[in-house]
Amino acid sequence: MLYSVVKIIFKIIFGILFRTEVYGKENVPKEGQLIMAANHMSNWDPPMAGTYFPRPVAYMAKEELFHPAIAGWIISQLYAFPVKRGAADRGAIKAALGILKKGLCLGVFPEGTRSKTGKLGKPQSGVSMLAGMGKAPVVPTAIIGTNRIFANGSMFPKVKIIFGEPMVFEGKHNDKEALEAFAQKIMTNIEKMIDEHSA
Repeated sequence: MLYSVVKIIFKIIFGILFRTEVYGKENVPKEGQLIMAANHMSNWDPPMAGTYFPRPVAYMAKEELFHPAIAGWIISQLYAFPVKRGAADRGAIKAALGILKKGLCLGVFPEGTRSKTGKLGKPQSGVSMLAGMGKAPVVPTAIIGTNRIFANGSMFPKVKIIFGEPMVFEGKHNDKEALEAFAQKIMTNIEKMIDEHSA
């Protein structure tokens, strides 16, 4: 309930302030486990992509955000789950796979951190591992313009969000080369969508 209300409010705000344009909603499978993999340039990216994705999206969030308890409750109602930063968190991986097992959508940023240059960074292979172990298609998602929000005098730039065709990882989840290749393929598709819609 809270998720739906917040999504409606954000959609109104983002639509007015950033004249948000959305493309490719028809590419998103309506049911079944799914991973939304997006480029990451700003703290605006998670709410922006989640607001316009046709299905609820569960994000990993740093553990500190879940304290105090009331904050943790609110974030949990928005389908986020905690992850420990700077360490391999098996619990977070297990939670992510649990979300996929339930047939839900997991939101990830393959680069692992925000790009400070506006250019795409090198993807981590975690997205491929989750796709393989969770048997989940990946929807490459391009976000354009969020790095210009309140930056360099451009307070309300136009934002574009593009959802690409689902991609399926067919390798083994313990094949390092296959994992890295698939992660790079995701980022390549995102880059192409950014180029196509940046004009």
